[in-house]
Amino acid sequence: MPNHPFQSRTPSLDYSFKNEIRRNPNLLFDDKPVDETVLARLLFGTSGWSYKEWVGPFYHKAENMFSYYAKFFNTVEINSTFYRYPSRATIYGLNRTSPENFVFSAKLPKLITHEKRLNPDLNVKSDLLRFLELLEPLKARGKLGCLLIQLPPSFIYERDVENLKAFLEVLPEDYEFAAEFRDHSWLRDETWKMLKKYNVAYCIVDEPLLPPEVHVTADFAYFRWHGRGTMPWYDYHYSEEELREWVPRIRKTTNRVDKVYGYFNNHYHGFAIENCIEILEMLNAAKPEHSKVKERIIRHNVRNRPMMYEMKLEEFGVQISELSVEDLLLRLTDRRRFKRGTEIGDEEVDVLESLKGIVKAKVRDYIVEVNFKERTLRHNCEDWRKGLGIKRFCKHLVKVFTTINPEESENILRDILENKEGWRFQYANDWS
Repeated sequence: MPNHPFQSRTPSLDYSFKNEIRRNPNLLFDDKPVDETVLARLLFGTSGWSYKEWVGPFYHKAENMFSYYAKFFNTVEINSTFYRYPSRATIYGLNRTSPENFVFSAKLPKLITHEKRLNPDLNVKSDLLRFLELLEPLKARGKLGCLLIQLPPSFIYERDVENLKAFLEVLPEDYEFAAEFRDHSWLRDETWKMLKKYNVAYCIVDEPLLPPEVHVTADFAYFRWHGRGTMPWYDYHYSEEELREWVPRIRKTTNRVDKVYGYFNNHYHGFAIENCIEILEMLNAAKPEHSKVKERIIRHNVRNRPMMYEMKLEEFGVQISELSVEDLLLRLTDRRRFKRGTEIGDEEVDVLESLKGIVKAKVRDYIVEVNFKERTLRHNCEDWRKGLGIKRFCKHLVKVFTTINPEESENILRDILENKEGWRFQYANDWS
């Protein structure tokens, strides 16, 4: 694939914003209007729009959610494409009901990124072309934005860089792609050079697993705000101070690219809508109707905000059947334990059995035993023992469930979440 002309004219951005803000504190509180030509290049919205819990704080009713959403935002990130390929009817429907200048970004299917891990030997090129063909109606009308290559935490530079290189090589040049990493090993100069070569954007994130570094590797930029919560990340409300930290980053990035995509994924309680509007206000890019919506969400949550742990996942518009292994695990542990689990080396795990709901494994000097039929989970580390009362996973469980067959792992984890009271978490020093 030939080099893009963009490569020679755009440097990577790796700012030390704290030092910059110390020198010029007004960067955080600059109310100077954004140039109109800049406003036209800001595409800010949320990750998904079809959440049942948004009925009340944002939506007036459960019908025609997308049409209502599109009255306030000029873009959305389709997250359902991660779980399954979209139907032709869905794409044609979105094409027909969206405003003329509306832009859809979309996640690549997890079949490509998580199950096949971009492996060229597993025919991922054909999987990609099938996906692009389904999105062609949006592209034909100029409504297709960036396609997100969201990679799992277990996808690490040392082991998987060749798969990523091979995948980038087959990306068609007339589409926009962004890569979202979830492991620190990718934060290196070699990654930025590789992404630049193919004009693929580094996905700039606010999340628990990676620092909020800004690197521009394409002629557009892609931001995602996941939240900073635990079990899961997405149940999080950004404060005004936390959002203001992002204003100088966005301003600087906007001056160096043709367009900026930005999506809020902290969808619980309608926080994504509220926080997206707040950052548009800080950028002087909000409309009068935005403020009314924001105030309605705030009033609703002050009156009615439920305790998240008392609600079922389905009430948030999230189906357990749609969650990946990583998402399921993040509902059974916190971000610190999850990260430490992904850092355990593959050579430290010995899966002795993983078949028909029976899993036996050794992680370092510890044992893990799962019996799906009897709904028992036995392990013997001290952190596991301390978490038995709240049925919390430790790092060793994280490693085992990200090592075994993904389908087997998903089936067990989903059943634990759906029938948590029926599962027995046990501390044991030996095999049963």
